[in-house]
Order: sequence, then C-alpha cells, then structure tokens
Amino acid sequence: MSPLVTLSSDLGDAYGAQLKAVLYRRLPPGSVVDLTHSLPAHGVAEAAFLLLHMARRFPAGTVHVAVVDPGVGGPRAPLGIATGDGSVLIGPDNGLLWPLATALGNPRTVRLDPVRVVRQEVVSPTFEGRDLFAPAAALIASGSSLEFLGTPHEPRRYEIPPAEVEPERVKGLVLHIDRFGNIITNIPSSVGPSAGSRLVVRVGRRPSRRGTRQRTYSDLSPASWGVLGSSFGYLELAARESSAAHRFGARVGDRVRVSWSR
Repeated sequence: MSPLVTLSSDLGDAYGAQLKAVLYRRLPPGSVVDLTHSLPAHGVAEAAFLLLHMARRFPAGTVHVAVVDPGVGGPRAPLGIATGDGSVLIGPDNGLLWPLATALGNPRTVRLDPVRVVRQEVVSPTFEGRDLFAPAAALIASGSSLEFLGTPHEPRRYEIPPAEVEPERVKGLVLHIDRFGNIITNIPSSVGPSAGSRLVVRVGRRPSRRGTRQRTYSDLSPASWGVLGSSFGYLELAARESSAAHRFGARVGDRVRVSWSR
C-alpha cells in the first residue's frame, strides 16, 4: 500500500492543483491529502509553525510536501529529509521543514538532484514545487530511497523562538493569527496565573490593556477579550465572536508582553 502524501503550501488553488496533478498521475487513488494551500504567502516562519502542528500526528511513513518558497530558483537547496519514524519531508531549504523534522526525530537530509528525480524533464525555475518536489514525493511514495535522489546536505535549521519567562511577567511573539482573529503566541499555556486572574497585555508598541485569563471562549462575556490556553499549547489572545487581532492591531512577529500580580 502506498503511503500518504500530504500537501501544504501558500500557492492557492490553481497552483496547488498542479501539484496534485503530478501526484495523481503516479500514485493510487486516495494517496494524496491536501492539508492547505492557504498558508501565509512568503511567511516561512509562520508556515513552519503551522506545518508542525498540521502534520506531526500523521501516520509514520507519510511523505510531507511543503512549499512556501520565496527563494524559488535561487541558491537555496531543494531538500529531502528522512525522519526517525520513516516519514519523508520534501520542500525548500529555508527552515520551513525543520521544526516538523526535529519533532519526528533523527532527521537525515539530502539535497535533491534534479537529474536523479526528473532526468531530462525541464524544471521551471519559478515552480520547483510542481516540477521537482512533487515528482520526488511520488518516487519516495512508490518505494525509491531518498538517498538515491540526492546527496547529503547540511540544512538550514529554524527553531520556533522560546518565550522569555520572568517572575510575574513573560515576553513572547505572535506566531500565528488564525481565521477567527485569535492571536497565537509562543508563550506556553502553562505560564501565568490560573483562570479568572487579572493580566496586563501589550502587543507591539500599542498601549497596554487589562484583561483576564480564561479557560475557554464561552467564558468570555459578549464583546470582551481574554487570554486562553490554545489548542496549540501556547497562550492566545481571543475576543468573543470577534477578532482579537483587529482589536489589538496585531501582526505576526509582533512582540507580546503579559504581566500579572500574585
């Protein structure tokens, strides 16, 4: 049975369909799973965080193709990473794959060789996702060895930055803003006081706001906001049935400071 092949990209529907077409021609029906083609355009760090949380619980041996590639056609390497659970990650060497690779364990990396992957076929310098990454994934899913498709390579290592935890205060970053406008930070949910406690939050250079720590969205009163432990395992700022990102004027990469008194 062919392993699953997942697709994650910032390409949108039209380009994403071209990735799928390459795989559908070569793999059995039901092998290809779209995770999303709506990752933030050119947002490598945010996409790396999302890819980690989307893909890490797929079955061992899954082939994950991820394309957020502002350096396409440039000097960055086309990458394949084999992991300890038998999964293989395919994509650009810009840090996108590394958090997932380390979570799956024991990453071993090669630089994909277009001659080995596609032989004499032309690889577009603006769409290696279709012309190199997807064919490489199809070969791996069909039984080819990753080592056969490239040469050993030292990858670019990107790690999700840790929060700075101090007594009664923590400093972090906005990692992701979801479709509801919830602000996901890099501050672990275990940090800070318990539900019902008062907090002071500042996002970026905007004025500080006073709020409360809450357990879940329904504990917020209408039109209010609070600090919750998100399903990602990090603190998030959420507004009841509205956008906390709009309320705070937040963007990915903004600094976040949360303080409290015991």
